[in-house]
Amino acid sequence: MNNQSGILAPVPKHARFLLFDFQPQTADLSQAIEVLQELVDGEESIAGFGPSFMQALGKEIPGLRPFPSMAGAGFDVPSTQHALWIWLRGEDRGELLHRTLDFEISLAMDFQLEEVLDCFMYDTGRDLTGYIDGTENPEGNEAVKVAIVQGQNEELDGSSFVAVQQWKHDFETFDDMPEDVQDNTIGRRKSDNEELSDAPESAHVKRTAQESFTPEAFMLRRSMPWSEGNEAGLNFVAFGKSLDAFEVMMKRMAGLEDGIPDALFNFTRPLSGGYYWCPPMKDGKLNLNYGES
Repeated sequence: MNNQSGILAPVPKHARFLLFDFQPQTADLSQAIEVLQELVDGEESIAGFGPSFMQALGKEIPGLRPFPSMAGAGFDVPSTQHALWIWLRGEDRGELLHRTLDFEISLAMDFQLEEVLDCFMYDTGRDLTGYIDGTENPEGNEAVKVAIVQGQNEELDGSSFVAVQQWKHDFETFDDMPEDVQDNTIGRRKSDNEELSDAPESAHVKRTAQESFTPEAFMLRRSMPWSEGNEAGLNFVAFGKSLDAFEVMMKRMAGLEDGIPDALFNFTRPLSGGYYWCPPMKDGKLNLNYGES
């Protein structure tokens, strides 16, 4: 069983993230499954199914659950779970538009397109704040080990779980920070990306040090900046062999572990949050046979 190869591929120049919910009259998803198996190639289009989708199929994926809402000191981490998540990857925004329409029209009998988010690569992998994103991302075999389910069974091996959050930055607040305050917020120097050993405990790098959790909380990030008008931020996308690594990290960021919230919340807020299961591929198509004899 093979994973959806786009998960492990480098971040593309452009991307579109689509979120679908069920139409009220949805009863038989067989047509939708056929459409998804036709349109999702796992490379330029990646699909993730929410808990409600899998329940509608009568299948329970171990570890798949709704995104948990959380609250910290002066901020909320919302849950905005949807049924279906699609990641379209490409080099041209016009082509991504046409592919979006293909999905929307082809799935219209069963799903309503609720949200579309256009994303892009900025300065070869930086967040719009200017800091390099995903510095400690695993690569090669380590990326496979972290992001792809292995050693379970034929139907689950090759699948992946993904956590998705859209974050909106307050650039006026961030730009008013002196450079040393910005660096201490992130925990790295913007100038050379060096980690600051004397950064405060609230620094993002210290809050999310993957090796500091028990067990270690490694995941594969594929986040991309977004902008709509003058509003912008980061669409956080993290793949894992389970959702546990992301969840314990998010709880620490919110300050639920030790009362110290991540300094990121001084200038940015999550607008959304969803968990999805990305099925494996078999013979070039999504394999949705889990639970069938």
